[in-house]
Amino acid sequence: MKLLGLGLLIAVELGMAAPLAAQTRFIHAYSGTSSAQLTIWAAKDLGIFAKYGLDADLVFISGSARGMQALLGGSVQAVDSDGIGPINAILRGGDLVIVAGLINKSLFKFVAQKEIAAPAQLRNKKIGVANFGGSNEFAVLLALKEWNIPKEAVTLVAAGGSALRLAALEKRALDATVLPYDHALVAARMGMKVMADIPELVPSFPDKVITMRRSYLDRERDHAKKYLQALAEAVGQVSGNREVAAGILRKRLGIKDNKVIEENLNIYSTAFSFPPRVGRTGLIGVLEQMQQQSGGSKSDYELKRFLDESLLDELEREGFYKKVAASKDGRK
Repeated sequence: MKLLGLGLLIAVELGMAAPLAAQTRFIHAYSGTSSAQLTIWAAKDLGIFAKYGLDADLVFISGSARGMQALLGGSVQAVDSDGIGPINAILRGGDLVIVAGLINKSLFKFVAQKEIAAPAQLRNKKIGVANFGGSNEFAVLLALKEWNIPKEAVTLVAAGGSALRLAALEKRALDATVLPYDHALVAARMGMKVMADIPELVPSFPDKVITMRRSYLDRERDHAKKYLQALAEAVGQVSGNREVAAGILRKRLGIKDNKVIEENLNIYSTAFSFPPRVGRTGLIGVLEQMQQQSGGSKSDYELKRFLDESLLDELEREGFYKKVAASKDGRK
């Protein structure tokens, strides 16, 4: 954990301005390098975290399992990831809880080498996932189940983040993988075959949730609330102003092609949940499937063990979301 903490210190992104003395230090770990991070980047780059008194830094940690390790170790205060990572950590006794949700469907496509014309040809092939036990593996297994291909008929490879998996496809180190929509567009331009749109297989899925330590939520409730306020306002910013959102993607992803920017915005500018709540259907569906696979007791998989949206409820009672929505509409 000391090595992980050192890595985080090295990876921390410097703020756009010097932090104010009165601001509270807050480190957020984000799990991907695609446009799905638009809201998180907006909260940082537009000074929204600072507006709510948070001296926030962002660190990249590939894979939800590693993010949960950093969170449990106290290296970060919040992590955005798929819902699988925190569920697994909580089942193992981790002091964690999901507090919000940003994306409630799996914006992935199943992509393969162009000569793989049909799912049956995936047998004995190498399929890349970010890491084991995360949403990538979950999406791959769902697709294989749909195609009546047993898990044992393929080789799953932990191949890192989506950019790394895309590069591995290009170098033919992988035969197939699941990629977020923006990287799947790039893969299609390379001639890769898009074999499935995962949301067609699973309409509701906790693809990007926010997780904190329960002890932090109890001890630093005011800071956690300010953090969630910043995220909600960031959703309003990127969904209500395409020019602002485009600027963030150009900066963060280095995209210069305006057509690619527009394609990304068409996918992601309306993908984020507002208010930033977790889709109950998707989360309950994942819990039920995991309970069935494990053979565990249903009581171990009760929703309240994994989800606490009490701060979001509080903000709703205070009319915060209405104020953000009114501000967003006023900009149009």
